[in-house]
Amino acid sequence: MKAIIFLVFTFLSISISSFGGGDTKAFQIFTKNGNSIDFKKVVKEGATKKYIFFGEYHNNPISHWLQFELTKEMHAIHKKKLVLGAEMFEADNQFILNEYLQGLISSKNFQNEVRLWPNYNTDYKPLFEYAKEHQLKFIATNIPRRYANMVYKKGVKSLDSLSDLAKSYIAPLDKFQLDSTVACYKDLMASMDGHGGINMATAQAIKDATMSYFIQKNTTSKSVFLHYNGAYHSNNYQGIVYYLKKDVEENEIMTISTVEQKDISKLENSNKGLADFIICIPESMTKTH
Repeated sequence: MKAIIFLVFTFLSISISSFGGGDTKAFQIFTKNGNSIDFKKVVKEGATKKYIFFGEYHNNPISHWLQFELTKEMHAIHKKKLVLGAEMFEADNQFILNEYLQGLISSKNFQNEVRLWPNYNTDYKPLFEYAKEHQLKFIATNIPRRYANMVYKKGVKSLDSLSDLAKSYIAPLDKFQLDSTVACYKDLMASMDGHGGINMATAQAIKDATMSYFIQKNTTSKSVFLHYNGAYHSNNYQGIVYYLKKDVEENEIMTISTVEQKDISKLENSNKGLADFIICIPESMTKTH
């Protein structure tokens, strides 16, 4: 797997550097203020943080490649202290994830029994197999989608009827609260009229709160947690980060976001401030699905 990834991106690098006289780039990384930097700066800063959020575009190959590269760098620094986790796995599947990571079940059985995203094989399998190869914990942080759907259709109170086992896969409901003043939730509410907007924002918030909950639950005083999620879940230090900041110091957190622009030589003003580091990728970049 590593050999294939190396060859693909070596070819990609050669092709990009030689096309158009070397002016075409696959990505450019910026600070939140719009200053261009290189990947080494991201690694250096990440080495000092306890919680790292990599906000991706789900179908963007550069996002997934840099996730893999950052994972390798963080593993080289933190060794077994590194814990991985992802929005793309739901908490009630953790038992099956652990069985596969421990070599107890086959890859076929794992893929048949876990609710995998359609782009698992191309985009998330390399990360998960890396965890298996190096015996790293990989945490399924997201709420089971059936429960998020309950919130969307019936409101958060509908979750009170669930069993204790079902509730164990969700952030504690007695502590959960939607803050409708947070921009990412306020925007969702505005996108739909009436009660449906509230339910949509609450469903998003219960996902974020649950991911924050399982990140904290699986972080010890010595560990470092690297989390993969859609950029919307951590942009502007909101979403998952909003809930996490209720319990941890903000200076322990680092965020990365992904954006696409026609011209990546300069970060557009609308994309500044999204995260500590912003990966800017050409709009014409090939999609993975």
